[in-house]
Amino acid sequence: MSGTHEGTFEGLRGQLHQAAATFADGPDALEGILLGIVDDVDRAVREPLEIFPVCHHSPASAIAMARRLRDKQPKVVYLELCEDMAPLLTELRNCTLPVAVQAFATDVDGFPAEWSPLSVVAPITEASAEYQAIAYALDTPGVELVLVDRSSDHVFQWDARAERDADPGAGAAVPDVPVAEEAALHGDAVGVEIGDLRPRFAELEEHLLRHGRVRHWSEWWHQYVELPLGDSDHDTYRQVMLLIGSLLRRLSPGDPHRVRVDEDRERFMWTRMREHLTATGTDPADCLYVCGAFHAASRVAEFGVHGTDTFTISPRSATTWQHGLIPSSHAAIEAQFGLAAGSVSIAATVWAKNLRRTRVEPYRLLGQAGGKRPKARQATAAPPPAPQPAPSDKLTGFLGRPPVLDRLDEAELLGWSVEVVRAARRNGYLASTADAIAVFETSILLAGMRDRARPTPYDFQDAAVTCLEKDTVPGRRDVRRIVEIMMGGDRIGQVGYDALPPLARDVHDRLAPLNLKLQQRGVQRALLDIAARPELGRCSDVLWMLRRLMPQGAARPIMGERSLGERSIQESWDLALGTHQRALIELGYEGVSIEQVLEQRLRRTAYAPQATTATVLEAVEDATLYLRGRRLPDELGTRALEVLSAERGVDGAPEVLRRVRRLLAYYRTAEPVLPSWIESFVKAGYAHYCTLLPTAFTDDDATVRQVAAMLGFLFSMEGLALSLGCDRTQLELAVAQSHPGEPSKTALLWAARTQLGQLSRADLRARCDELLANPLVVPAYPRYLSGFVHALEPVPGLTDFVVEAVSNAFGRLPDPVLLPWLPTLITTLRSGGAELAPLLIREAGRIFPGRLAAVDAWVPPWRAAQAAPAVRPAPGADGGRGGVLLAAHRATCDAVAALLGCDGTWQAADAAPSGVALAGRHPDTAVALEALLGGP
Repeated sequence: MSGTHEGTFEGLRGQLHQAAATFADGPDALEGILLGIVDDVDRAVREPLEIFPVCHHSPASAIAMARRLRDKQPKVVYLELCEDMAPLLTELRNCTLPVAVQAFATDVDGFPAEWSPLSVVAPITEASAEYQAIAYALDTPGVELVLVDRSSDHVFQWDARAERDADPGAGAAVPDVPVAEEAALHGDAVGVEIGDLRPRFAELEEHLLRHGRVRHWSEWWHQYVELPLGDSDHDTYRQVMLLIGSLLRRLSPGDPHRVRVDEDRERFMWTRMREHLTATGTDPADCLYVCGAFHAASRVAEFGVHGTDTFTISPRSATTWQHGLIPSSHAAIEAQFGLAAGSVSIAATVWAKNLRRTRVEPYRLLGQAGGKRPKARQATAAPPPAPQPAPSDKLTGFLGRPPVLDRLDEAELLGWSVEVVRAARRNGYLASTADAIAVFETSILLAGMRDRARPTPYDFQDAAVTCLEKDTVPGRRDVRRIVEIMMGGDRIGQVGYDALPPLARDVHDRLAPLNLKLQQRGVQRALLDIAARPELGRCSDVLWMLRRLMPQGAARPIMGERSLGERSIQESWDLALGTHQRALIELGYEGVSIEQVLEQRLRRTAYAPQATTATVLEAVEDATLYLRGRRLPDELGTRALEVLSAERGVDGAPEVLRRVRRLLAYYRTAEPVLPSWIESFVKAGYAHYCTLLPTAFTDDDATVRQVAAMLGFLFSMEGLALSLGCDRTQLELAVAQSHPGEPSKTALLWAARTQLGQLSRADLRARCDELLANPLVVPAYPRYLSGFVHALEPVPGLTDFVVEAVSNAFGRLPDPVLLPWLPTLITTLRSGGAELAPLLIREAGRIFPGRLAAVDAWVPPWRAAQAAPAVRPAPGADGGRGGVLLAAHRATCDAVAALLGCDGTWQAADAAPSGVALAGRHPDTAVALEALLGGP
């Protein structure tokens, strides 16, 4: 260190030593802290490479940065930002601030799989020192911008997620006030920001808030740091920010991991800066190091251009990172970094006011979206920096100066009061001119109670809430939110078309025929008349894929649907792609087209370790719906066959049955032949479920719905399975080996045996009558009925019998048994048999009388059949009328004879007709045919 600076802060050290001796029992502890703070400031001020300490989204920091850049004109700007984000900064020209630079990774290599996806964001607003530095460096010829903070990969390498999981409050920024749901533009990304200045010592923050008479940290910072430093000179600003950073650092709790990460970041940045200085030979006097005030007051050995080179930067992992810009907002920044709601909007308002008051010309990227295009500056050589005088002690005068009491700006406060009343009226509040006067006077009163001559926006907000808030909120916004909107609102950024990834640009290009402003926020209605304009069919394909890939609400169909074998000729959509721009951008990190992303996600789902047969079949269905061609569906179908063969449970049987039936119906109508994979699937599934059937009947974990789905697969696929070489004996043996003990499964087994012909309807009816006649079994009879209801899945032909069984139960069961069972029946039908209820209702509507008057005389058909059994007519009992009828309709007779496999010729008129002989051999067919043709 130069000897000329040794006495820079000697006067301040003496005063702090006396204060420590006066206010503490002994000067040791307090003196060590106070003098250590001065040493930190002195060390940072004397550093040959100028350190510029900042606070995130601070107008005072931004104003001071703009001033210093114009005065110093540095050739190299070192910025505390993830070094791998540098290529994205030039794309800020195509965006409307605020936006966030994002690093994103879905396929992780070197990190736990449960951390995926990894996301790091660094939000940037116009009222921030980092944006001023970026704009200066990118638009000034001959200036180099170097990002020196750890990479996004190192952010997670140094992450102590396991420790945070054990202690949820560790390392998490806690908002001052509850945040709204719309503040989640950054999702669950890790935030990286310059200048995170907030006490990590809870008692210290509580002490400052209580004695500062403020509600939260954002208000304290605005009142006691932001306003005093708004008009200060460079040296004062720099030393005060270094003092605050050192104070918060020395009074922070000793969290070992957090301290280690902070120090490693500082070692990382100084190592990178020395590497750059050595490689380029740049004079440190021509450089500016922009970092958070917390890191500017560093005490690591690697600090400074003359620090040690003992820190080894670990290599990055094999994770592939994607980088891009995503929209951000004031509310998102506040929510992610634990700031008070509205604080960033107030900072933007203060920034604009400071620019008008100080007449400082800020830096702004050429062509920056969201404002007027500035005039291009001429490329002139920067003048050599003037020799800097020795830094003087500004802290003593600043700390000893009483607070400056700004005079009351009555015009500004009156405008606020009138505007908040007008906004409250628009939101349903019964506000009047008297309320405006009350807000005005209350603001002055609150400011006076808090030792302020001029009300701050926070004082005005409290006054508005006090005077205008009612018991209930009449509209969507309360008074506090109205004030936040009035003070600047939640400004939301936007990423321009040229800064979007290829996938997002491709989506916008393919949806161009809709003639909508897709980048505009809010919901827009799109009408697609595909029949009149076939080219809109491609837009429909894109929209359905976006609905599949993006969050709910980004693309919502109002009219039209897409299912297997069906395409709409007209569609109506509500689109909000501008609102969900972040999700669309993150799709671009996964591929160059939405088809590629969808294919990757379907493969990832199908080949996941926890994938089930049902999930793979769902992927097959989605691939068939959204992607053209048979390659991917066939591949995923083969995967479904592999998963089915490896499964040992029946949990997914209902879903498997539903999806296989749907796919079979589609292939049978849309394809000339069935795909080979689905034939193999049916064949393997037949054998698979036959093997598991006896176990499932006795397994307590297997529900009756799952067993019914297994039987449904076996019975509905039986024809195809037998044609492919399966043996029906395998199913018969499986049913014969099944011995359930639970009543509902027993009823299901009876239904299966009826379907196989092993149990007649009469025997089944007799068993039900025995159950109703046995007083010991009557309480369990409703469970048998539940089994019969589920049996409609594999055996829909038993619908009439189930109606009969339910009717008998209602007629014969006592009320103490029947009434408690009714809720069980209803919940069973709603939860597990919703698709079976229409069968019962339709059959009951066919059987039961349609009029109330007919109920008394109505006889159930099953009782009428028992009272008067049908008598089969003997052959030839019709007196030859059947033969005459057949002779009159020879073509029909020949067709029926061919269907039944009978050969014969028509005899002459005098001979006995062959139709008579045929009718005698098949009397049932003759009687049915006669009834069909309306014979006498």
